[in-house]
This record gives sequence, structure tokens and C-alpha cells, in this order.
Amino acid sequence: MDFQAFLITLRECLEAVLIVGLILGYLDRLNAPQYKKWVYAGVGLALLASLGVAFLFQVVFTSFASFGSDTYLRLGIMMISVILLTHMVLWMGKEAKENQQASQAKVAAAVSTGSAITMIIHSFLVIVREGIETVFFFAAISGGEIEKVLTSYGAVSGLLLALIFGYLFVSGTMKIPVKRFFQVTGILILFIAAGMLVQTIGRFQDLGLLGSLLTNADGTPAALYNIVGFMPEHYIDQIQYLRDTGNPTLISGQIGTFMGAMFGYSHNPSLEQVIAWWGYFAFAGFMLMRQNRTPKAAKKLQEVS
Repeated sequence: MDFQAFLITLRECLEAVLIVGLILGYLDRLNAPQYKKWVYAGVGLALLASLGVAFLFQVVFTSFASFGSDTYLRLGIMMISVILLTHMVLWMGKEAKENQQASQAKVAAAVSTGSAITMIIHSFLVIVREGIETVFFFAAISGGEIEKVLTSYGAVSGLLLALIFGYLFVSGTMKIPVKRFFQVTGILILFIAAGMLVQTIGRFQDLGLLGSLLTNADGTPAALYNIVGFMPEHYIDQIQYLRDTGNPTLISGQIGTFMGAMFGYSHNPSLEQVIAWWGYFAFAGFMLMRQNRTPKAAKKLQEVS
């Protein structure tokens, strides 16, 4: 959970810091530094609102848990998180330039009309979206225990590193390959999303809400394969394997636990889980290749014309 929290916090917070940096830089270009305080005010309100959403999420989870329905809420949040994480990676690069231009237009309009309220609202909206997304993802990776993620080493270190990188980039002190950074973290986040998808399918099957094409004699979903001897998904499975066979596993169950939390690894997945995992990456790979082809085709068309 710590690594997931670190990666998500680093990416979301760095994106937010860069957005604020671009707004402040654009105000300097407009020779309107007096509006910076209103940008900071909007950011502060957005942070408070994000913490409020986190508290509200925790209250909702506690309420659902009291009725014994928190499992279904967790599954719903995990499925929505898969969609949001995928959208963030596949379409953020495509929309980034358009969003930057729209943001600059709103900042210019606020300066031309002398509206501090407009500046506060704009800064608030662009940051609160990142904050709410982060809270949502935290709820998904922690099973609703958001306060544990907020105070985890992963979240804190991700925030600090994002602030450092953002400051160095915006101030021009250090050249950071932002595009490459988002590409690498994007791939890791796709793995997290795929893991959430596989875990959700497995949980639905455990609850009997989703069947399988391969079943055991009692009708429960059967494993497509079992590689517990190679790497068990939990340390308990490692102990049981050693007790039953007298042989140690090739890779420790502690590594399997990390791989399970990070990438949805299972040593005995169902057919549907395997199909979902590979199908997800087939879709993501197709969309990424399609996006990379489109700019090249447009460039060639411009050269011909």
C-alpha cells in the first residue's frame, strides 16, 4: 500500500504543483503579480475541501460497515478507480495542452476584469479535482481506511518529493523530463489499475456474484493454474506449501504479497481474472499506440500540404 500511495501522491501532487506553477508564471508574463495571493487562497481552499472529502468518505465507509455493506462499496470504488486511473494515463497527455490553454484564457480574463473571486475559483477548481481524485484512489487501495494512507510513509514522501520536483522545475533551477516522468509513472499506474480490476473480479467470484467458465465440482470458480511453488501470494500460503510438500517456495511469499497489492498478482487466478488482466493491457496498449500514431500522421499531412 505504501508504494501505491507514494506513486499516486507523487503523480497527482506534482501535476497540481505544475498547474499552480504555470498559473503563477503566466501572471508574471501578464505583469500581474498582485493576483498571486488569490491563487494561493484558491489552493488553500482546495486543500481544505479535499480533506473534507476524505473525512466524508471515511464517515460513509463507517456507516456502510455498520450495516455490513462496506464490501460492496469497496468493490464499487475499486471499479470506478480503475476507470479513473486508466483515463488519467491514456487521455491526460492528449488533454494537457488544451487544458493549459483554457487555464491561461481564464487567468487572462480574471486579470482583465480585475476579479479576485474568479482567480480564487479557478485556482480552487483546478486543484480540488486532483485532491478528490487522490482521496478516491486512497479509498480504493486501502479498502476505505483513508486516514492510514494519508499518514503513511508513501503518501508523505510522495508529497514532499512532488513539492521539491515542482519547485525545481517551475523555478528553472533544474531541468526535469516531465513528459518522460509521466510516461513511466503512467505505466506503473496502469499496472495498479489492472491489479485493482483483477482483484475486483476475484472478489465478485468469492462472493458468488460472478461465475466462471471453469468451475470445481462444487460449482465454485476453478483456478486456471496454480504456481504457489513458484511464488505464493501471501506468506501464509508459503508456510502451508512448506508444510504440505516439505519444499520451500522459489520466491518468498512476502514478495508475492507486494506483487499482489501492487499488480493484482495471484498464484491461482481464475480464467476470467487472466482474461481481464491481458485484455486490459491489450486495450491500454492499443489506445497508447493510437495516440502516438495520430500526431505523426497529422505532422506528415502538414508536411505534404
